[in-house]
Amino acid sequence: MSSPQIVWLRRDLRMADQPALHAAAKAGPVIPVYVLDDERAGDHAYGGASRWWLHHSLESLGRSLGARKSRIVLRKGDAPQVLAALADETGVSCIHAIRHYEPWWKEAEDELRDALGEGRKLCLYDGNYLMPPGSVTTGSGDPYKIYTPFSKALLEHMPPRDVLGEPETIHSPDAWPDSDALEAWDLLPTRPDWAGGFRAFWEVGEAAAHDRLDWWADRVADYDEGRNLPSEDITSRLSPHLHWGELSPAQVWHKLKDKRSDGWRTFGKEIIWRDYAQNVIDQFPDYPRTSYRDYDERKLWRNPDAGHLIREDLECWQRGMTGYPVVDAGMRQLWQTGWIHNRVRMIAASFLVKHLLIDWRFGEQWFWDCLVDADYGNNGVNWQWISGTGVDSNMFVRIMAPLTQSEKFDAAGYIREYVPELARLSDAEIHDPPDHKRGKYPKKMIGHKEARERALEAYKSAKS
Repeated sequence: MSSPQIVWLRRDLRMADQPALHAAAKAGPVIPVYVLDDERAGDHAYGGASRWWLHHSLESLGRSLGARKSRIVLRKGDAPQVLAALADETGVSCIHAIRHYEPWWKEAEDELRDALGEGRKLCLYDGNYLMPPGSVTTGSGDPYKIYTPFSKALLEHMPPRDVLGEPETIHSPDAWPDSDALEAWDLLPTRPDWAGGFRAFWEVGEAAAHDRLDWWADRVADYDEGRNLPSEDITSRLSPHLHWGELSPAQVWHKLKDKRSDGWRTFGKEIIWRDYAQNVIDQFPDYPRTSYRDYDERKLWRNPDAGHLIREDLECWQRGMTGYPVVDAGMRQLWQTGWIHNRVRMIAASFLVKHLLIDWRFGEQWFWDCLVDADYGNNGVNWQWISGTGVDSNMFVRIMAPLTQSEKFDAAGYIREYVPELARLSDAEIHDPPDHKRGKYPKKMIGHKEARERALEAYKSAKS
């Protein structure tokens, strides 16, 4: 039989439409490997919510492979070193992997090539995006920086490549290398176990992803209007399944491409946004840490590390205690479920950077720790968009009015669910409760008019 083939798993935890697994299965016995490398990503090592999802996704994929008489080998440490040592141990001829575009993974791929030496190779495949980042370019061959022309150009290449099925056969090696026990990685919270809301909200794994996609196919027509209504929640909730690679964007596109509705057209643009975000970090690897636009940030932002009162403002936002019900409902949903409705996500992010004038990077890091769909590209691009600092971003002077947004998009039911201390209030009162009906719910940290004037003044000073 041919020599064994390693499949290096990262955010591609699926059996179907998995090009690396498909190629490895054709070449010889397959050893799927996941390496938990906590050091390489630095301040973007997986946060608590991501680790919860990762545990259950690996568990699910392990069951799927077990049904094919295969398994996942789990190792911990520096990924290139671990994989090179495992290649020596098992005598593999090739390590197969889907390309990743986070800077630490690109660096790891280069290091692994060097570590494998002569006689062994790293074979990389595209499969996590509609088109490989960097492949959609302007007429002069340059990568796009702005979303709208990027989106139009990418649409010219749609539909994407054909979807691959599961490998027909997955042969096992003569002997399996040792593996860590998944439970020994302590990815799940125990003291305390804060994940009860996660378990109630999510089903994890490839089968759950396809169930959700089937459900969404019957509802996507309502998305164009429904996506802005948090009380109705007409959203796909596919983002964590796509992020962890339990589902590929090609599978989503082919499932929905024959729909004829404004909802599908709008949702399709958001699938393209995932590609756009990866194109941005491919060009600007430090984008989720560094503002693209040139401001005097010392004049623009209030730094929570510079004083306890600013730190308390940040903590009030994190805990959903700002006094603005729609903002607080979103932040509490984030903490309880690891996810936040898209419209409310924008309102809450805008509140941090414009009402509180707190550096967007503190928001990026909080979302990174709390979101089950925390994605290096998406998270960074979205925060720089809302803060007005990005290569393609909302203007800083466009400041969302949370109270107006809450009423306009009928967030009353959403607020009752996540801010239960206000549940008794009428629809007319719940968006902006009068002080005498707030009870233990806090007063506004800052008035909207005052916050807007302060933000515009800070922006003017930072640009001068």
